[in-house]
Parts: sequence; C-alpha cells; structure tokens
Amino acid sequence: MGSFENQVRHTGKRDLARWWRAGCASAVGTWMTLLLACTPPDRPARLFPEPLPEDLLAYLETDSISARVLHPGVSYHFAWSEKGPWAVHVLRLELERCDLGLRVLPAGEAGQHGAGLSTVTELVGEAGSGVLAAVNGDFFTPEGHPLGPEVAEGKILSSRERPALGWTPGRAPWIGTVVREGTGLSAGIWVSQNGPGRTQVIGGFPELLDSGDPLVTDGPGADQSFASLRHPRTAVAYDPEARRLWVVVVDGRQGSYSSGMTLAEITSVLSATGAAEALNLDGGGSSVMVVRGRTMSRPSDDDGERAVRNALAVVSDPAFCRAAP
Repeated sequence: MGSFENQVRHTGKRDLARWWRAGCASAVGTWMTLLLACTPPDRPARLFPEPLPEDLLAYLETDSISARVLHPGVSYHFAWSEKGPWAVHVLRLELERCDLGLRVLPAGEAGQHGAGLSTVTELVGEAGSGVLAAVNGDFFTPEGHPLGPEVAEGKILSSRERPALGWTPGRAPWIGTVVREGTGLSAGIWVSQNGPGRTQVIGGFPELLDSGDPLVTDGPGADQSFASLRHPRTAVAYDPEARRLWVVVVDGRQGSYSSGMTLAEITSVLSATGAAEALNLDGGGSSVMVVRGRTMSRPSDDDGERAVRNALAVVSDPAFCRAAP
C-alpha cells in the first residue's frame, strides 16, 4: 500500500467503534507529520477513513467492511452483505479540500478494442500522475460514441442533451440535464465550444436523486430489464451540505458473491449517504472501479474488464486550489 494508505477490517457493525478507538490510539503519532505535510494550507487532513454512514450500513445490513485512505480527503470502502448478496465499492471524497477534483478520461482513436474504446485501467494508465481512482462513465454505442455529453478539460467532445455530472475547479459538482446553447453547452456553467477551460462533463442516465428526492422506483412503470432487475451498477452522488462526493460500484451477476442492484436499490444506497443529487452511470459488464491502478471490483464479463467510451477519475491536483473561491 502507498504511503497514505491504511486498511481496516471488521465483521459486524458492533466492532466498528472499537476498531476506531484502537486504531486512532495506536497510530496517530506515526501518521501525523506525514499527512499534515501534504495538506493544502486551508484544510486539515484526516488520519483515518471515517466510517460509512450508519444509515448506509443499516440499509445494506453489512456483514463485513474494509476501509483504506488513498489520499487526505479520499477513502475507499468495501462492504459485503448477505442481504443481496451485495459487494459494494465506495469512494468518498471530501471536496472541502481544494486539491481534490474530477477528470473525464475519454478513449482515443481506434485501438485494440475498436474505435473510441479503452478499459478504465488503460485510461488511468494513460492519464499520468494525480489519478487516485476511476470508474466507468457514460453509456456508449458499438461505434464508441457516448450517448450523452462529454467534456474533457473544457473541450466539448459530445454535445448531446442528456443527464450528466459536471465539475469545474473552484465550483461544486453539478448534476442535471445538459442543454445545447449556441456554440456551447449549459452544464451548471457555460462551456464554450471555442474557449479554453477546465470543466469536465460526463453523461449518464437516469438521474437518481434531485434535491434529496428519489426519481426512480421498481414500480409497474419501471423498465423491467434495465431498472427493475438486479445488475452491476455504477453511480455518483453529491452531498452539498457536507461538500462530499460519493462514487459507488456494485458488483453483480455473480451468484452468492453479489447479485447487483435495481435502480431503486442503488438510489436507496446513495440516499443513505446523505447525498441530495445522484446520477446513474453505465452498468452491467461496464461497471468497474480502479483504485491506485488496481481493479478493486469484479467485472461481470467472463473475459474481465470491458472496454468503454470514457471514465470518471478522482484526482488530486494542487493547481485546483488556485481556482478555489
């Protein structure tokens, strides 16, 4: 594990408080100097990953859990529950830290997987330093075109009007429907086709939470194959009050290990984090989470990780702090 990483495991929710007290008492001295040395001056570092919210643990009825700090303000959590069964991978980002942000990693030209398709692991490898973790992004066509909008480092690569996640250094994440306007896009902020910028936009479908209200159900009107059956899922959510971003991958189609979730179930997971806004990303065989270059989830395709159109990356870049308000 890297210099900022530590890992904890327990079985059952009752052990969590006991682990927390013991871990803090034994390791504070060891980590204090190292972590504080790498903290942007405006935000303190946390020495250990905070436990997942109690509402989330209660919904999942978690049987076992592990947690790992990837960088100050970013932690990876794995929870397994016999209830589903569910294997759930969670990234927690404290966006109060000005150096943390998001990048859209688009696939390039035709390669070994076809036009405009690469695995998330390959995209992370090509992205260079600063990438802490990444997940698969938008749905895509067989030709490698995203179904929704795609903006990478301010460059508009696709301008389709669909639900999306947008982020710009110095601004809060935005989740909503992108609208084409003249020579650019409205995605919580104006993105010009002709101008430089650092805005990132990645498409998904559907929106799952809006101002805290769930937007999907497993009721009679739901799409039975897409929404109401359990599949591997990838989703992202934002809690504006806590300035916290959540990225979740649920493994699926794997028997007693993990069955996947319906859209209503993944919505309940994201709601239990305290998030108010949430977006579903591509799922099924595309669902994957890569942490520090290692695939942590278990893709459902027989031949492993699927090539996709784009990835959503969690990054640390001190330059973001210069854009902070």
